[in-house]
Amino acid sequence: MIRADREITDREQQLAILRDCDVCRIALNDPAAGVPYIVPLNFGVDVEGDEVYLYFHSARRGEKLDLIAQDPRASFEVDCDHRFIFYDERMSCTMGYRSVIGRGTIEIVPDDQKVAGLKILMRHYHEDDFPFNPKTVPATTVYRLKVEAMTGKFRDNEHPGEHRLPLPETGPAAKRA
Repeated sequence: MIRADREITDREQQLAILRDCDVCRIALNDPAAGVPYIVPLNFGVDVEGDEVYLYFHSARRGEKLDLIAQDPRASFEVDCDHRFIFYDERMSCTMGYRSVIGRGTIEIVPDDQKVAGLKILMRHYHEDDFPFNPKTVPATTVYRLKVEAMTGKFRDNEHPGEHRLPLPETGPAAKRA
C-alpha cells in the first residue's frame, strides 16, 4: 500500500468496518468474457476463532453461481463513511472513507446449514431473531467467502485548510437511493 499511514492492519478495526458497511462487492473470475465479474451484495459477517466468513445469498441459479462453480476464488470490497473534503487554499478535494478489501474462497453452504447462514446475514441488518419465511429457504442458495487476506484503509484525519461537506443530495449516493 502506497499510503501506509492510512492502512488499517488491526483485525478488530477491519471487522468494525465490515460491520458498519451495508454492501459488499465481490469480484469473480469470468474466463469466457476475459474480465472480472463484480456484483454488489447484501452480506453478513461471522467470526469463528481466527477465521472470518462473509455470508451471501441468491437464487438457486444464475451467473454468480455459474462463475463460482468454475472458480471459487474471489475478491471483495466494502466502503463506508464517505465525506467530501475540500481544501480551500489549494482548490482541491478528496473523499474521506473507511474501506476493507480482501480475497478468499467461496463455498456453497449445505442445505442443512442454510438457515444458520441466513440468520448470520440477517443479523447484519436486523435483530438476531428476525423472522423470515421458511418457504423461501429451498429457493435460496447461501454461500460464504472464507477470508484468506484482508486489509483496511481510511482517509479521515484532519488537515489544516480543509473543510468537510456532506455528500450532496443530488450526487451519486442520492441517485442510487
